Amino acid sequence: MLEPRLITMSDPLSELLRVAQGKVNLGAIDPAGTPGFEGKKAEGLTALAEIGPSLAELQERLFAGAYTEESNARILVILQGMDTSGKGGVLKHVIGLLHPNAIALTSFKKPTAEELRHDFLWRIDKALPRPGIVGVFDRSHYEDVLVARVHELADRAEIERRYDAINQWEQALVDDGCVVIKCMLHMSEAEQRERLLARLEDPTKQWKFKPNDVDERQLWSAYQSAYEIALERCNTQAVPWHVVPSDRKWYRNWAIGRLVLEALESLDLQWPAPDYDVAAQKQRLLGQA
Repeated sequence: MLEPRLITMSDPLSELLRVAQGKVNLGAIDPAGTPGFEGKKAEGLTALAEIGPSLAELQERLFAGAYTEESNARILVILQGMDTSGKGGVLKHVIGLLHPNAIALTSFKKPTAEELRHDFLWRIDKALPRPGIVGVFDRSHYEDVLVARVHELADRAEIERRYDAINQWEQALVDDGCVVIKCMLHMSEAEQRERLLARLEDPTKQWKFKPNDVDERQLWSAYQSAYEIALERCNTQAVPWHVVPSDRKWYRNWAIGRLVLEALESLDLQWPAPDYDVAAQKQRLLGQA
């Protein structure tokens, strides 16, 4: 079996990928980099598979704690990125390692007429994970400061209000026992082009392609700028952003798997103690015919 070769570092991967406070320059972050991992693709695939059992066990402890002890602990994974950056791949290869009964997945699309009648966080509130659950947002409330900014769907004053509203809303989540993992899947423009071309060339993936994808590529610089502003304005101590290099799919998946594992480990989850006499219940069963 191939052994993963991790870089020896004093800080966990969450610290290595965490966005520093202050000005953000995505152009200075290599989208093909592999921070924290020295191996190649085969080793990365092996490393992800090897953390699968730990992810599943800790997830079950999280669920059991909420089920038996009314713990309020839960996790919310937020995935943001340009089209083809790999949100679907993360769901399949990373979240797929968890038990589906304790996962809440929401893929946010263009707001409906009803949703537009409410504040932008209204539909997000409705999708929050319950205690004991790992929630995953495929896109999120950040669309309302990314797409809305690039396409001028809201005036600048409203966009500015939303940054502050997001920070307050996320802080309230943390205060209520939710661990929030925000991941920006950072890919290069050239890599996106190759992935879009691959979709067009594969009949089994052509359904994923939309002609509008080409139009949106013309706004690449505007989107990068919008992401940099969002990363700067909504990068708090309690809920930081993580930029995950995503040109290498295997690294992206391993990195997010590690981030979820570190979040679960940070909760110091234990199996809940039974509120009954185990020995007595064994005797009752043994005494039955």
